[in-house]
Amino acid sequence: MISKFFKSLKQEFSGYDAGKLINDMMAGLTVCAVALPLALAFGVSSGASAASGLVTAIIAGIVIAVLGGASFQISGPTGAMSAVLVGIVAAYGLQGVFFACFAAGILMLLAGVFKLGRLISFIPMPVIMGFTSGIAIIIAMGQIDNFFGTVSEGSSNLEKLASYARLGFHPDLQAVLIGLLVVAVMVLWPKKWGARVPGSLVGIIIATIVSVAAGMDGLAVVGDIPRTLLLSDRLSLSGLDLGMLKDLASPIVTIAALGMIESLLCGASASRMKGESFDADQELIAQGVGNILLPLFGGVPATAAIARTSVAVKSGQQTRLTSVFHSLFLLASMFLLGGVMARLPLSALAGVLMVTAWRMNDWSGIRYIFSRRFKSGISQFLVTMIATVVFDLTVAILLGVVYSAILYMAHSSQIHVNFSAIDANKLRSVEGKPPILETAGVAYVTGPLFFGAVDEFNRRMAEMPSYNHVVLSLRGMPSVDVSGVQALLELCQSLKAAGRTIAFCGMADSVRAYFDRAGITDLLGEGAYYWSADQAILDLLDEEILL
Repeated sequence: MISKFFKSLKQEFSGYDAGKLINDMMAGLTVCAVALPLALAFGVSSGASAASGLVTAIIAGIVIAVLGGASFQISGPTGAMSAVLVGIVAAYGLQGVFFACFAAGILMLLAGVFKLGRLISFIPMPVIMGFTSGIAIIIAMGQIDNFFGTVSEGSSNLEKLASYARLGFHPDLQAVLIGLLVVAVMVLWPKKWGARVPGSLVGIIIATIVSVAAGMDGLAVVGDIPRTLLLSDRLSLSGLDLGMLKDLASPIVTIAALGMIESLLCGASASRMKGESFDADQELIAQGVGNILLPLFGGVPATAAIARTSVAVKSGQQTRLTSVFHSLFLLASMFLLGGVMARLPLSALAGVLMVTAWRMNDWSGIRYIFSRRFKSGISQFLVTMIATVVFDLTVAILLGVVYSAILYMAHSSQIHVNFSAIDANKLRSVEGKPPILETAGVAYVTGPLFFGAVDEFNRRMAEMPSYNHVVLSLRGMPSVDVSGVQALLELCQSLKAAGRTIAFCGMADSVRAYFDRAGITDLLGEGAYYWSADQAILDLLDEEILL
């Protein structure tokens, strides 16, 4: 794995020159402009601080990029992760988040070492769309207080919403105006300008100027931005307690699962965008190392971010140095613009997150599954989205995957068996031999034969005409399990006991292996297997019938 990584690095920087360096620097500056407001907003929305968001973007942008599985990944705090973290902060405090991040990093590192990167392919796309939309709802709900200048109580968004009935909902007009101003700028900002100067950055700059000029002193602001990468609130190794693993087991798994899913989805998407390969296992190792280090600086969990990554690719990114430059520019902003960023209204950042939450949804994919009326896809999407909002990401993903598996099994259990008698008159005659094909037929089996389909298979085979010679065409049966092969063995035993002959054709190698292990080959002999039905029929015609 190490040699493969260095080989890919050598290929990535082959022919690197001053022109490519300038491209990386300019792309890094563009990504910095996009990442700055998002880092501040996600840091605040996670329940930590704006400084934590900046530190996360800076450290992750260097460490994860250098060790990553592709040249184009840009990592940092994300909206999905902040939606998960806010509940963990409320329940366990910042030290709980730091410890969970550290442990989740170890899990991601191990996942990469043991080459589990391809597991992402087992999560259906409607499930991914559902939890993304659910997280978008959580982000928007979590910004209600900052956007409207209201006060709520509770550790979860649902509890906070319910508390308005008791506390009352009294919006601050100034906060609402600032939030709407940012939303309006982001929505109306021309896309061709956004390629270089993002609307989110312009929006918070205008909002800050307006709030200061109008004397809106009552607005809640970001507050002091420390000019250091080593924050006072950070994980202390001396304070690590393995007993915390029991209490934080669920948050640890949630952070690790989300980090893997987001990073691998981002990598797969950007890989297609740029036309480059993506090493999923190496990316998990990089994400693991990055998330182990981040809490030691006071950062929150990071993942690869599709928004920043796509901006980098579209801005002419050449190598992973784009991410490194973006971090260096963020570091310069922390030292040079800390005083300005301290006066950013929280309602302005809330406006950024409201628009970001809306844009997080895969609207084209959602329209597709609903307009095409894919009932299974729609139900997977809705189940996962609701579970994400009501429970948490881990439960939602598990529920979505299990529900998808149940749907698949229900669909797969509809195995089809069709019978076709063999017309001897259409075949060449064999002089002096009896017309054995008058009682022969082919049974065409379509669909995987597993435990959920055995009852239907047995029912259909019981309806088979009284063929003395049976050819089972299994070309449409891609797989079989123990229950399925046992049902076939019992069928063969009963047919043979009745003096009827059996042959198989068009069988996949994996299915044949099951037949050998189940004893069907021992029962019927090697001569019972054919590549195609016509070969079996011709052997029957020649009376070369295998018992």
